[in-house]
Amino acid sequence: MFRFPRLGLFVAVASLVSALAGSASAAGPAADLSPVAMFLGADWVVKSVMGVLALASLLSWTIFVAKMFELRAANRHVEETIEALTRAPRLAEASAAFGRDHGPGRAMLDAVAREIDLSGPDVDRAGLEARVASHLARIEAAVAQTMSSGVGLVGTVGSTAPFVGLFGTVWGIMNSFVGIAKSQSTNLAVVAPGIAEALFATAIGLVAAIPAVVLYNRLVRSIGLYRNAVADAGAAVRRILSRELDRGGRVGAVRAAE
Repeated sequence: MFRFPRLGLFVAVASLVSALAGSASAAGPAADLSPVAMFLGADWVVKSVMGVLALASLLSWTIFVAKMFELRAANRHVEETIEALTRAPRLAEASAAFGRDHGPGRAMLDAVAREIDLSGPDVDRAGLEARVASHLARIEAAVAQTMSSGVGLVGTVGSTAPFVGLFGTVWGIMNSFVGIAKSQSTNLAVVAPGIAEALFATAIGLVAAIPAVVLYNRLVRSIGLYRNAVADAGAAVRRILSRELDRGGRVGAVRAAE
């Protein structure tokens, strides 16, 4: 999971912007250093950086909200699956309970049925259970991978946004020094707006990155809990198979029961 120890940097950037605004005000006519004015007055490269960071932050929140709704529905479905599997005494009853359901429970039962058909009537019990466990593990991994689609983008925003904002800051400060060289003036009232605009890009990068890190960690934990629930469903399927084998003594009895 990400850890983001740059909150101090965010405070320092905000303090420096405020100090520059105060110094500019003391040195001459007050400059408009509101966020909108700093964005409009920034260089086109810095504006592009700010725009990209704003879009990245919006995308992170969109993915988070969509995934949380998806996870809520998926967890509810898995809970119903586990309950149905727990109530079913045999594979046939469990299969009938799911009907045409397309969730992980249906996929697991279909995998068990295919493996029983492929194994034949006199296959070794331990071998059958090992192969079934392998199929169920792959289904669990596939379900978790599907649920994780798009989450990596949130983590990427959280890890790269500060550096993208820093690029905008470096570019803006470079332009400020070029302006100093052209105007041949070191008056802080002349320099402060350009530097404040440049530092504003870093502030936006941090504003985009900090929530993205929190959202990414929340999604990773939620997907992990969902995968554990799917694993519980797989364990229920293995228990049903084990009971069938105990009753019949061999796989042929299971095939006959189905």
